[in-house]
Amino acid sequence: NQTSGTEFVLMGLTRDPLLQSLLFTVFLIIYLIILLGNMVIMMVIRTDFHLHSPMYFFLFHLALVDICYATAVVPKMLVNFLVKGSITIAVNACMTQMFFIFLSAGCEVFMLSVMAYDRYVAICNPLKYQEAMSKHFCYQLVGSAWAMGLLYSVLNTIPVLNIKFCGHTEIKHFSCELPPLLSAACSGTFLSKLILLFSAVVFGSSSFLLTLISYIYIIATVLKIQSAEGRRKAFSTCSSHFIVVGLLYITALFQYTKPKSVSSSILDQVLSTQYSILTPMLNPIIYSLKNKDVKTALGRILKKLEFV
Repeated sequence: NQTSGTEFVLMGLTRDPLLQSLLFTVFLIIYLIILLGNMVIMMVIRTDFHLHSPMYFFLFHLALVDICYATAVVPKMLVNFLVKGSITIAVNACMTQMFFIFLSAGCEVFMLSVMAYDRYVAICNPLKYQEAMSKHFCYQLVGSAWAMGLLYSVLNTIPVLNIKFCGHTEIKHFSCELPPLLSAACSGTFLSKLILLFSAVVFGSSSFLLTLISYIYIIATVLKIQSAEGRRKAFSTCSSHFIVVGLLYITALFQYTKPKSVSSSILDQVLSTQYSILTPMLNPIIYSLKNKDVKTALGRILKKLEFV
């Protein structure tokens, strides 16, 4: 009963033709917002010298990660909405998609930790900020975030290559995320499940602790500021990042701690949509609306374009 290993069947969000057409339109708009929003953030940071600082260097790479994350998932989803009948994906394509999902997710959480550390140094040690966050060190931090994402991806992808799948393999999801893929396997999933659990705990908890410790020090330092205006200004420099971190970790925490009684393929797909599609869409919006420097820089660029 083992499959020849040529393709899987993705069950997707729905097979209702009317809903498929509606969802295609919705997710196409979302994907365009993701691309446009994050590319604008990257363009503004790259072209405006006022934003050539560590904080915006990290934001540039967060936008790049968000584009990679959404692109790993959404284009295939859009194609699937246009398909009538069974939605298939080649095994190699499925493994490639899973690899980039893990890479983007792992890099995203560590990039947010790097950004939290940057805010910690800026608020708690402002006099040493330029020295501590040197250009070389910033490159090392970004490189480490990408390296951790790559390690997380490789650790979880390689064991899956040896798993046996049976006959008509259906994946109850809209993408090749590992948990629904393992649910569709015949046997040999123990090692993959063990590595997934171990890596999620180690990588997730380490990045979360780095972020949490940074914010504990930030909050403690801000509360010592005497003036209300001083506290407001200090908090405003990290409010955007705090909202983004909250959105990501609240969803992830619920996904991995929810009881089995409330677990379902529909709920899993809703949560997956939140952190793989909606979060990359919301990040540039939050940073655009909450960050005065980004709005000012965007305004300067638009004024220049008016005179061209």
